Amino acid sequence: MLPLPRDNAQQKATCPMSSSFSQRTATTLLFCGLLTLLSATRALAERPLQDPPNDVRAFARPHVVPVLVRNRWNVVLELTIHVELSQASRTLQDVELSLGGSLDLEDIEKVDVIASTLPQRSWTNVGNLNRHQDLSLFGDAQPQSTSNTIHVRGSAKLQQGVNHFFVSVKITDQADMSKTLQIECPAVTIDGQTHQLKSTGPTASLRLGYALRRAGDDGVHTYRIPGLATTKAGSLIAVYDVRYDSNRDLPADIDVGMSRSVDGGRSWEPMRIIMDMGNELKWHGDGIGDPTVLVDPIRGTIWVAAIWSHGNRAWRHSGPGLRPEETGQFVLVRSDDDGKTWSNPINITNQVKDPQWNLVFNGPGKGICLQDGTLVFPAQFQDKNRVPHSTIVYSLDRGRTWKIGTGAHLQTTEAQVVEYRPGELMLNCRYNLAASRVVMTTKDLGASWEEHPSSQKALIEPRACMASLIAVDEPSGDESTDVEPPDRWLLFSNPNSTRARENITIKASSDGGHSWPQAHQLLLDQGRGAGYSCMTMIDKDTIGILYEGSTSQLVFQRIPLLDVIETSYR
Repeated sequence: MLPLPRDNAQQKATCPMSSSFSQRTATTLLFCGLLTLLSATRALAERPLQDPPNDVRAFARPHVVPVLVRNRWNVVLELTIHVELSQASRTLQDVELSLGGSLDLEDIEKVDVIASTLPQRSWTNVGNLNRHQDLSLFGDAQPQSTSNTIHVRGSAKLQQGVNHFFVSVKITDQADMSKTLQIECPAVTIDGQTHQLKSTGPTASLRLGYALRRAGDDGVHTYRIPGLATTKAGSLIAVYDVRYDSNRDLPADIDVGMSRSVDGGRSWEPMRIIMDMGNELKWHGDGIGDPTVLVDPIRGTIWVAAIWSHGNRAWRHSGPGLRPEETGQFVLVRSDDDGKTWSNPINITNQVKDPQWNLVFNGPGKGICLQDGTLVFPAQFQDKNRVPHSTIVYSLDRGRTWKIGTGAHLQTTEAQVVEYRPGELMLNCRYNLAASRVVMTTKDLGASWEEHPSSQKALIEPRACMASLIAVDEPSGDESTDVEPPDRWLLFSNPNSTRARENITIKASSDGGHSWPQAHQLLLDQGRGAGYSCMTMIDKDTIGILYEGSTSQLVFQRIPLLDVIETSYR
């Protein structure tokens, strides 16, 4: 049997020379290890920060919305931070923002970053933070005139999954509404690490506007149904429903309100009530609403038409007859001093209603004065079978008497009218049966109608919604061009969608409404709102638009005409 081998230690211990060599080797290895550690530490200190952990992804989603004077919150960016499965908690510490556009930095009062704990919070109703328990202020900052970059710092624990943040801008009341704002979020800082953001859309040039009427202004629940016109003196007259107690249509306690601007919409006088038929409960509030405004540019008279529901005599329950107790009433008021004072109500129901019909009333929106001085309101009626028809109501004697045309098309209601050729009218109508606009024309003040080739083809709507149509002349400016401009442009505004009342857009047509090219379309507000709009020309070069927006019940904006018709004609 062979003897078991001895271990190495025993073998080394038997030799004094081997022991000395082992000690020297250990010392050398220890020294080399220290040098390696020192070298690694120095290299770590000198090299740049490591890439951020790959369990975090961040995105910026820009929104095309108006940035409004009077709005505390204007949400212009949505940030989403995705945190994958991770054992370590993550904390957002800084949001870097880059500002651009023509707006002076001094007119940006504050930039806020708002955190939401809801995964599907809609950015359009962030509003007052006190109303929503899921919202909290991450931080705010004020831009410095020396830099277009600002940092909003705070501390927010990030949850596993998707985390939502909103960037909001507050502008001063003196901000120039002709300017634009661009805002981007290039990076965020999480746990000391910088994460570059990916944008989910192109950077938008956001236009400024004015929050003319907001929920709660003057103690009113809801403002709806805009009308807008420019007076002979150049003032702007805005009219609308004042729905005191709820957002419901007639019948209800509703009056017609009016706001007036004498500086092109940059500022507005306090609201005044110009049509009020009482508020008795037994008559369901005696509401009057759905106003249409019309300016006589020769005499300077301003007319406003509306429907009065004395009791339950609105769309669904108005009936045959002429008396207020039987049917809705077609009522006017007038101003002969540029909107400073207004007449008592003038009831023209007996002049324009067939007693067999169930209802007749105005637009809403705005009316027009023809080149020959005829005053024309867009109108609508329900025949004896309750089938609705768009039409016109007109006056040949400056408003002393009124007449009504025939029905333009079955199942059409709210409409707008323009004189697109001398003596030829175009009626652009809301259509109950499809997500498109019906377009009719007449050469005899509505005695007969023809369907325009573009009808139910060229223009879409979210089945169904009111829209605006105006005719404008070629703007002033450089006329040196090889292309012959059209005599008149048509401008159209509505929610440019078949799905919902979203994407408020102005479109322009240079061929009498046959086509509305993408090159002549300008998106103002991509969010969802009530969707009605009304346009006027403030001057030869500037569009004024009042619409039911996503961030204020009534939004006013000034839009350069060339921004809509910008092509080779320019």
